[in-house]
Amino acid sequence: MAGSLYDRILRALDTASESYHRLVLAVGAAGSGKTEALIELAGENGWPRLNVNLELSEQLLELTQKQRAVRVAAILGDMVRARISDVVMLDNIEMLFAINLAQDPLRLLQGLARNTTIVAAWPGHFDGNALTYAEPGHPEARRYLAPPAVVVMADDRGQSHGVEPRRGTA
Repeated sequence: MAGSLYDRILRALDTASESYHRLVLAVGAAGSGKTEALIELAGENGWPRLNVNLELSEQLLELTQKQRAVRVAAILGDMVRARISDVVMLDNIEMLFAINLAQDPLRLLQGLARNTTIVAAWPGHFDGNALTYAEPGHPEARRYLAPPAVVVMADDRGQSHGVEPRRGTA
């Protein structure tokens, strides 16, 4: 699919609006243009952009390890709801994969996307069927078949890899 990552995410938002989980994943490696697209989308449309690593780590700082794992989903949910917007951009989500937080990052994003449309910059790869994060064997590695989200791929220039935005099946 041709067009800038910005344009492809906008088109994906239309598709996601018809889904139970209104989740759009902008998938690509570091430097693929995800952050730039989210900044541009946020600025031009008035949607809030949340740096998850930064803001969540600040909220979890005073909690014990056990409290962090138990409360991370609720804290992130509160942070999204505080933005009071139909669409919220989530960038730098790597912290959600931390082993010590014991979370399923995709399921966590799906939960957030029930009441708010979420556009998340997913640092990883999508091959048209499987969504991955980290290399196999890495302790934080994740692999999801047919993810229940609209997936938009980016590469080094923010261009399409020929993968249409896709709605996965649950």
